[in-house]
Amino acid sequence: MRNWLLPENLEDILPPQAQRIDAMRARLLELFRVHGYELVIPPMLEYMESLLTGTGHDLDLRTFKLVDQLSGRMMGVRADITPQVARIDAHLLNRKGVARLCYAGSVLLARPRGLDSTREPLQIGAEIYGHSGIESDLEIQQLLAESLAACGVSEARLDIGHVAVFRSICRRGGVTGELESELYEALQAKDLPALRAATDSLSKTTRASLLALPELYGDSSVIERARRALPRYPEIDRALRDLKALSRNDRIPVSVDLADLRGYHYHSGAVFAAYAPGVANAIALGGRYDEVGKAFGRARPATGFSMDLRDLARSAPDENGVAAIRAPHAGDPGLAAAIRKLRRAGEIVVVRLPGHASEPVVPECDRELVRSRGRWVVRKLG
Repeated sequence: MRNWLLPENLEDILPPQAQRIDAMRARLLELFRVHGYELVIPPMLEYMESLLTGTGHDLDLRTFKLVDQLSGRMMGVRADITPQVARIDAHLLNRKGVARLCYAGSVLLARPRGLDSTREPLQIGAEIYGHSGIESDLEIQQLLAESLAACGVSEARLDIGHVAVFRSICRRGGVTGELESELYEALQAKDLPALRAATDSLSKTTRASLLALPELYGDSSVIERARRALPRYPEIDRALRDLKALSRNDRIPVSVDLADLRGYHYHSGAVFAAYAPGVANAIALGGRYDEVGKAFGRARPATGFSMDLRDLARSAPDENGVAAIRAPHAGDPGLAAAIRKLRRAGEIVVVRLPGHASEPVVPECDRELVRSRGRWVVRKLG
């Protein structure tokens, strides 16, 4: 085996892709800042008890685990930053009112989310804590739309669902925990034969409701179809009202999918995923997850979204890179002062090292620094 080969589903990010990703990161964090979101930076490693609190079995399977040499306790490399931010809100900030937080950093997955997915996403996201109303869900959804626009992602669409619909049908129908997991797997895979077989022993109303969920997908008219097809449980009525409000978005096309149970094990309300043309996986995931704060010992309603900067960079159009200025290598104080001034103004200045004058300069240059009438000036090449 070649020593330089990387493990499966891990890759280096090379220029100019790294530059694009870093520019997107800065652009998004500035967008979050002007909307009142404060940046937090959690650690890469935490004790397993804290890292997986309230997140369900899925995250456990994706978490790399190791033993802390100092304490002897089991630690994990974070596979999702959202639970860490919930811990910060619950125990470190400890605010009574609304808290808006954002973050950006690498996460590591023991198992990739898809066949062609990386195991080291560059996760960036925003969360609102302390507000349980639909208004905070709407704010998060609007911020996501602005984030995609800021990164140049056009023709994106948003799929929204609500985990309370499936959860209410199961609980009202007396579905056991084991069967609920089986139904969840069938709905996520859109496996209708498996869904029919799993619901065979349930009551007529419960079975009909569960079998209707995969068909309840489309534009906002799905909500009225759902009112006719599903039982009039109060939880379902509230969920459909929330979806109606969230489907009125003039920034991004919205579809409703009542069989989408993404993040079911820790989401508690509306869930959504954003998709872009040419990208197989969702480029953004989010929703309401009030139960995570409760699991940390402080019940705080929460809603938010996260994105992978690698996916964003692939889905956004190519941007023309900023061309550089080449400069000679000389011990001239005037040249050094001119280079400093240009760099302070944001220009890229590449000094040609001795012995390499005949080689092309990287990054590509469209101008050069030359001495003219006793002064160093910038001149266009060619």
